[in-house]
Amino acid sequence: MDLFEGQSKAPKPKAGVGTAPLAARMRPQALDEIVGQDHILGSDKLLRRAIEADRISSIILYGPPGCGKTTLAEVIAKTTDRRFERTSGVLANVAILRELLKAAVHWKKMNGQETILFIDEIHRFNKSQQDVLLPYVENGDIILIGATTHNPFFFINTPLNSRSQIFQLRPLDEASVVKVLERALTAPTGLNGLVTASEDGLAHLAAVCEGDARRALNALEIAALTTPPNDGGMVHLTKHEIEESVQKKAVNYDHDEDEHYDTISAFIKSVRGSDPNAAVYWLAKMLYAGEDPRFIARRLVILASEDIGNADPRGLTLAVSAMQAVEFIGMPEGRITLSQATTYLACAPKSNAAYLAINAALGDVENGRTLPVPKHLQSGPKPDKGDVEYKYAHNGDGHFVDQEYVPTDKVYYEPTHQGYEETIRKRIEHWNGLRNRRTPNKDAKRGWRNDGNDHRERQS
Repeated sequence: MDLFEGQSKAPKPKAGVGTAPLAARMRPQALDEIVGQDHILGSDKLLRRAIEADRISSIILYGPPGCGKTTLAEVIAKTTDRRFERTSGVLANVAILRELLKAAVHWKKMNGQETILFIDEIHRFNKSQQDVLLPYVENGDIILIGATTHNPFFFINTPLNSRSQIFQLRPLDEASVVKVLERALTAPTGLNGLVTASEDGLAHLAAVCEGDARRALNALEIAALTTPPNDGGMVHLTKHEIEESVQKKAVNYDHDEDEHYDTISAFIKSVRGSDPNAAVYWLAKMLYAGEDPRFIARRLVILASEDIGNADPRGLTLAVSAMQAVEFIGMPEGRITLSQATTYLACAPKSNAAYLAINAALGDVENGRTLPVPKHLQSGPKPDKGDVEYKYAHNGDGHFVDQEYVPTDKVYYEPTHQGYEETIRKRIEHWNGLRNRRTPNKDAKRGWRNDGNDHRERQS
């Protein structure tokens, strides 16, 4: 028996192998067939013990695409003595949910059997839809199994999280993906031994599919169906055929999910950590995946103040210029500007002193440390202002005079020894040395007044 019937230029799968996609046919049917999730399904792990003892409670399975969330839910249904219903956050609405929940309650009353309700992509339910589930989960009318690619602590209601155990599934490592592919080559429900593949070809497929078993199986099937068999009816896949089946590598990067936030986080932390090579890599990943370059540029502007600040004031100027340039020229040329800004900021001296200063000052204001404006700094004449004198700083030696600007000795801004902040630090130390002795003011006799618009004029 051959994999292909009526072999010609357009080979077709052999009847009996199955018309469902290879990934669906190779879905594990038992716990021992699931690979790559030993951290939650090992022999001594809580989830496995609960499944095998049929003591499963409501759970939320969280992980990237292709790691086995739906598979695990279906295996739980087969392993436990529970009625199984499934729906999706894409397809179901409140009315459908209520019908499923009422049916589960009725079934339990009539047959004494609990229902496992599996909801794929549960993060797509809004708050009101998720709230519908709460009383049924809390009363034990259903066992909820939710599957999501989104972080449940952000996208699932807190009450529902607190009533469920959360298990995070990991992307499959390359060895696990290779194991899945090798099983698919020989399994009767898979390619039934009619296809072979080189070791380096399978290794390449496992690497480019980034832990997604479904993607790997789909690519293997495409390669098998598009490669002519040899004279013996066998199909042999080399690395070349497998590379052709994958084509452009699809980067694991979802614009509203964890990969988006994790990658921009790695990018920012690499720039902050003064590693231009790492920063450019994460920049390239974001651009390749289609991230909005304006979003990246805005993050660079924030970073230029937060992490570089006055250690290199040119950093903010460059970041703002890069943002404007990207808006003006667009992509793909904008990648060059983003790379220039990224590498410059990564190599610049670092200081978060300005960031810490404003946070500390805001903390004092928010916690009730609201200080009055000294009378000599107030704008214009006031009934209770009295005869106080504002000393115009530019009239002092070195454009400095000794006067109080805020009624506290607390220090908010503490410049570092990095870059230009070393110059600023020395300047502040010099001023602090002058604060305890009065600085001569050559225009003290004539004085100065505030015109209310923060411009100083001589009194006649």
